[in-house]
Amino acid sequence: MEKRLMKGNEAIAEAAIRAGCRYFFGYPITPQNEIPEYMALHLPQYGGVFLQAESEVSAINMVYGAAGAGARVMTSSSSPGISLKMEGISYIAAAELPCVIVNMMRGGPGLGGIQPSQADYFQAVKGGGHGDYHMTVLAPASVQEAFDLTMEAFEIADYYRNPVMILGDGVIGQMMEGVVLREPVKLEELKEKEWATDGAVNREPNIINSLFLDAVKLEEHNLKLKAKYDLMREREARAELYKMDDAEYAVVAYGTSARISRSAVDEARKKGIRVGLIRPVSLFPFPEKIIRSTIAKTRTYLVVEMSLGQMIEDLKLALNGKRPVCFYGRTGGILPLVDEILESIELMRRGEGIEADCCLS
Repeated sequence: MEKRLMKGNEAIAEAAIRAGCRYFFGYPITPQNEIPEYMALHLPQYGGVFLQAESEVSAINMVYGAAGAGARVMTSSSSPGISLKMEGISYIAAAELPCVIVNMMRGGPGLGGIQPSQADYFQAVKGGGHGDYHMTVLAPASVQEAFDLTMEAFEIADYYRNPVMILGDGVIGQMMEGVVLREPVKLEELKEKEWATDGAVNREPNIINSLFLDAVKLEEHNLKLKAKYDLMREREARAELYKMDDAEYAVVAYGTSARISRSAVDEARKKGIRVGLIRPVSLFPFPEKIIRSTIAKTRTYLVVEMSLGQMIEDLKLALNGKRPVCFYGRTGGILPLVDEILESIELMRRGEGIEADCCLS
């Protein structure tokens, strides 16, 4: 089995190629530039097409076209660039087309900075663009997981005929770790997409569209999409539980924040504090049932995010008021430190900062 030392961005690009992605359309923006750079170098070696579009708007519409033709296709960007893609993503979701979209988040709002952030959570999990739609959103916390989830993302996208987002940040994209590489998929074994607009040879033409001028038909279409999203909620929700078997307290964090929180949990355990970590891996669907399964033993929850507090809303909805929640976050591209999270855990244990933002620096 092959193992390489890779950046997170490189691992995502390699995973896409091994998953059968043969088309990539994008536009450069830090801190995700290694993805298009890697695809530009390697994708043509597999008979694929790399194209740097004139803008993010153009790139996402090229994705729309390639996905509609039945190809496995990917694009990547970072926060402001993803915002520019949002109209196209809504069209793709409405047209029920599979694709993979990578967002390596940076600080905002506006142009912000190039340091890592998690302030795009709302945009990713609540649709982001116009209309009632969702993407499956997966949040890796290591370079290995970035590789594995990207390969899986193409399978999920094809199964549900829906866009899937890999939501990382500048740390995940730039850090280097060893990665065990899975064998490439065999393109000839991929299931034929009978709905694709790949040329009407010996069949009636397929039509891909997101325009419904009849309100009744549009409602029917939205309800059909909702049934798909409900199925995702049942089948695709996932989270990692770390030291939660006897935990009186829980830190809830994803991605880079979860990596740092894990160390804080270990330090708190050394002090005799029975605390564990809940790490959502899928952000949509949010792992509500997994979190609710911890309520019987867990007294209080601390959300740690590289934002002013976004995932905290989904946690509160999952808990439905049955347990108090407090929060610690850093923003603008500043990482929370282990000592800061440990201090917040100790505040939580003493009952300070409950149902308030007084844990916030």
